[in-house]
Amino acid sequence: MSRQQERARRTRSAIVRSAAAEFAKRGYAAASLSSILENSNATKGAMYFHFTSKENLARAVLDEGLDRYRAIVDRWAKSAELDPFERLYGLVTDLGDALRNDEVIAAEFRLVTEPEFAREAQLRGGYVWGRAGYALAVEARDAGLFRDGVDVRRFVEAVASSLAGQRYLVDLTAEDVDVSTRFAACLEVPLEAMASEKWLGEWGRRGWSRVRTSALP
Repeated sequence: MSRQQERARRTRSAIVRSAAAEFAKRGYAAASLSSILENSNATKGAMYFHFTSKENLARAVLDEGLDRYRAIVDRWAKSAELDPFERLYGLVTDLGDALRNDEVIAAEFRLVTEPEFAREAQLRGGYVWGRAGYALAVEARDAGLFRDGVDVRRFVEAVASSLAGQRYLVDLTAEDVDVSTRFAACLEVPLEAMASEKWLGEWGRRGWSRVRTSALP
């Protein structure tokens, strides 16, 4: 890669990061292109070289957020040493950390709730993690980790609805809270009602210690 190409790549990346911070804070309609430029140290000409419009820039943020969702999902999908519920816990708590600390993912979440992008929400991060969560729930069912007769689709829907509700609550109250801990509760409460007695007994003894060990670098 030439020096000029590398400089262009860095400029584009800086604009996307700045746009993500602005969209996460203000939403799409209220986001200021002037603020995005100021915080990225890019010129208007550089921005329009990379992005034809504000919408095009927002879609770049959405695409970057989707890539980051996939990285989180792939990490836990490949953690074969953990059972499906443990991997699901790792997945949702990592998402909680990302929503608090990763402005690109926070912006992705905010943008897909807005009318300009709501039509494609099912193709974005929520769909990616939801599909992975369902696959893990099916794996758990096949391994006998649920109680008899549990509808795994209802389980996943209950978890997903709780996660969305917690995220909206954090936005509405503007509190600086540990989103990861709240997300953990969104999984733990349905598990207490739907997981098998054997799995719950083992979980009661060791908690999520194996997940935390697996998460260490």
